[in-house]
Amino acid sequence: MPKRPKSPCKHPNCPNVSDGAYCETHAKANPERPSAASRGYDSRWRKARKHYLNRHPLCVRCEQAGRVVPGTVVDHKIPHRGQRSLFWDEDNWQTLCKPCHDRKTRLEDQRPVY
Repeated sequence: MPKRPKSPCKHPNCPNVSDGAYCETHAKANPERPSAASRGYDSRWRKARKHYLNRHPLCVRCEQAGRVVPGTVVDHKIPHRGQRSLFWDEDNWQTLCKPCHDRKTRLEDQRPVY
């Protein structure tokens, strides 16, 4: 019986192929990283995020550029790095669209080492 062909790894710029979404190298790229829920992104966060997006529906970076784009992500302006008071401080939140959030994270935020 024929096998399904391998597909490219979904990790950015990875040249490997795999049977699943990620190659063996990237399947567990950072196994020490805690889950999203244990980092605070639980049902309480989802509820707060929903209320914030209802009050602030547009991407702030796109607005500054003169575009009207709905925001889909509540971003922490200053990365909280597990600091609960900074995590829940609404003055530290901003609405971004996914492309702006990804760009900000890639260029400005340095991810913590777990």
